[in-house]
Amino acid sequence: MSEISNLCDVIIFGGHGDLAFRKLMPALYHLCNDGYINEHSRIFSTTRAAITQEEHLELVKTKLKEFLAQGQFDEAKFENFKARLHLVKVDLGNVESYEELSHLLGENPQRERISYLSTSPDFFGAICKALSVWRLVTPQSRVVLEKPIGRDLVSSRAINVEVLKYFEESQVYRIDHYLGKDTVQNIMALRFSNRIFTPLWDASNIDHVEITVSESVGVEGRWGYYDEYGAMRDMIQNHLMQLLCLIAMEPPCSLDADSVRDEKVKVLKSLRPMSAADIQQKTVRAQYTKGSSNGQIVPGYKEGEGVANSTTETYAAVRVDIDNWRWNGVPFYLRSGKRLRNRNSEIIIQFKSIPYSIFANKGSCISQNKLVISLQPRESIQLKLMNKIPGLSEQMRLQQVDLELNSPTNEERKPEAYERLMLDVIRSNPTLFMRLDEVEAAWKWADIILQGWAENIVPMKSYSAGTDGPTAAVELIARDGRSWHDE
Repeated sequence: MSEISNLCDVIIFGGHGDLAFRKLMPALYHLCNDGYINEHSRIFSTTRAAITQEEHLELVKTKLKEFLAQGQFDEAKFENFKARLHLVKVDLGNVESYEELSHLLGENPQRERISYLSTSPDFFGAICKALSVWRLVTPQSRVVLEKPIGRDLVSSRAINVEVLKYFEESQVYRIDHYLGKDTVQNIMALRFSNRIFTPLWDASNIDHVEITVSESVGVEGRWGYYDEYGAMRDMIQNHLMQLLCLIAMEPPCSLDADSVRDEKVKVLKSLRPMSAADIQQKTVRAQYTKGSSNGQIVPGYKEGEGVANSTTETYAAVRVDIDNWRWNGVPFYLRSGKRLRNRNSEIIIQFKSIPYSIFANKGSCISQNKLVISLQPRESIQLKLMNKIPGLSEQMRLQQVDLELNSPTNEERKPEAYERLMLDVIRSNPTLFMRLDEVEAAWKWADIILQGWAENIVPMKSYSAGTDGPTAAVELIARDGRSWHDE
């Protein structure tokens, strides 16, 4: 437990939405009970629904029992937590409806205020304007923006311009929950605190890099939202691109927020723009069709509500090239999709083969060394090395072994990503959040591909639900004489 003096008011706009109940409330529940948030801090949930404070508390309790891991809900801890919970009725688009919130926040005008916008981005500007009109934006205020922030560079820029009318850039926290994972943060520790990796981390030693985020679930009733975005906008342009930046960035001069983010922006600006021919050869888009998942027959994407004629991809794979000295000639293969065989997120650093093998090894090839960084379902880091098989064989035989690099932990519970990110907002530490120029650089690169897809340069492929994705993704990497890690 770590006692701190942070005294703040947290306002969750969209406080009765899925994200608020599934992620934000559990994160705040743990932070409060573990002593990271001052006991006099308050948590406000906004809603348009006609509901009483008592009904709100009961609903939060029910949702915590549903979404906290088994054994983590505790009646005594909830009694402590619920004392901080408050309900405020707000119509997000109606400035006048913020009067009650203004009154409640005005009771403690000196407190730091954190406005978490867990809403559609269509409301971001209206919420920030209302906060400004009611003079609720102070130099100590911060605003958290959930993705997606727009569908392309133009719409993203429009949303950010509106928010920045009322908040300074230093007050804006654009969240990517992948960056809150311990293993993701450990990438920098691994790279920049271990001399063994420093001379190996470049084009002379690394053959290629794979970044995969696969989901076994489908769109699950979110067709209206998902059909607006798809796998490229929903996953690759933000989550996977952030992971790529951490793998490819140069060492920052320090761990302060701008030093880290400066190096990430340099990577994004070094991404090679794609020509029409590149889009044809280096990208894949696909939709899942009817199939079997976890032993159950599941419908295809187009069988969802209102998407029978959809041209939105549920799977995307891309070869990315970085034009700088460190990475010239090293392809980064990114892929993400829904309704695949397994839920799996991992980064593969594939090292080059040894120049010449002195081992006969019964005709078997010497496996290339790999660094496997797993993010889900289990977080781990493994270095795959070759080792002698014990025994009295006449010839020395080798096998691949895994060197586990995870550090042991004595914590009873491993904090979730949203806990880290919420705490960083409270601490005014923006290192793990995206700066405006990061967002715009990523969109500038992705927009070229999305425009090519809109022009049908790359035909939409299909794959059966419960499989590993379209064969076109296998062909994408095979054209370079390589194969995916799981093949």
